[in-house]
Amino acid sequence: MSTRKSNNNRELPLPARPRHDSTFERPGNHRDAGATTLIYGLIPVMEAMRAGKRQIEEITILEGGKPERLRHLLELARELRVPVHRVPRIEMDRSLGDVRHQGVAARIAAARYADADDLLASLETKIGTSDPPLVLGLDGIEDPRNMGSILRTAECTGVHGVFIPERRAAGLTEVVAKVAAGALEYVPVARVTNLVRLIGQLKERNIWVVGTAAEAPREYTDWDWNLPVAIVLGNEGHGLHRLVSERCDALVRIPVSGSLESLNVSVAAGVLLYEVRRQRRLASGSGELIRSIAGRGGS
Repeated sequence: MSTRKSNNNRELPLPARPRHDSTFERPGNHRDAGATTLIYGLIPVMEAMRAGKRQIEEITILEGGKPERLRHLLELARELRVPVHRVPRIEMDRSLGDVRHQGVAARIAAARYADADDLLASLETKIGTSDPPLVLGLDGIEDPRNMGSILRTAECTGVHGVFIPERRAAGLTEVVAKVAAGALEYVPVARVTNLVRLIGQLKERNIWVVGTAAEAPREYTDWDWNLPVAIVLGNEGHGLHRLVSERCDALVRIPVSGSLESLNVSVAAGVLLYEVRRQRRLASGSGELIRSIAGRGGS
């Protein structure tokens, strides 16, 4: 089995702003300093306000919305001095189109990508700590709903960052923000020009790179997820690109029993990330037990 030296030299096994006459004018694709975007849905808007990372220009809610359901949102908007406008349903539906806006929308500073070099540097500082690096590399995930679902799960499982390619991948769009349900406010997402080069940079920092493939000989539960790790997930249709797959330290599969060959990529991300969480919690609990026993023995 291949190995790589860790930091202590041990050999480890490879396991644009709205017009005054239109609250809902949509911005372009640019991301300059003054760019704004729309987010919609009660939870995404609430989390954007709670996080406080992006300026919120205004909130629009549906006329006749249930007061109790919107109470916390209105209280927080008042506290932050964010203007709130009420509009009839026909105007909100016409302006937002066929989306599930839940009667809540906000114009907010456009989401900004994290700097890839800064994110890599922050991961390196976690090597050897009780919270080792856990990152995702998304190899051409093009469906914004899958992207949003993955980011939501990433936030819930303590992922430290997500890397996506600059081309042929879903960006931080309004649909992604809605499905992510606030995760964009907490999970750093960085774009890179080349995932193969990124894999090399992760390895240089002693972060193991594990890809997913339906034909992989090793099941995902057989990998030691307590190691610093980057999980690479492939495109919804063709999976990992060949060069990306070849550069990974290992490939793992999630076994399926039905007629289909694989899970939806966002579901697969959830299965893998919660296995990481499970193994790391077990390891943490074992460490606490050992320290407790040692403490009693020394008293």
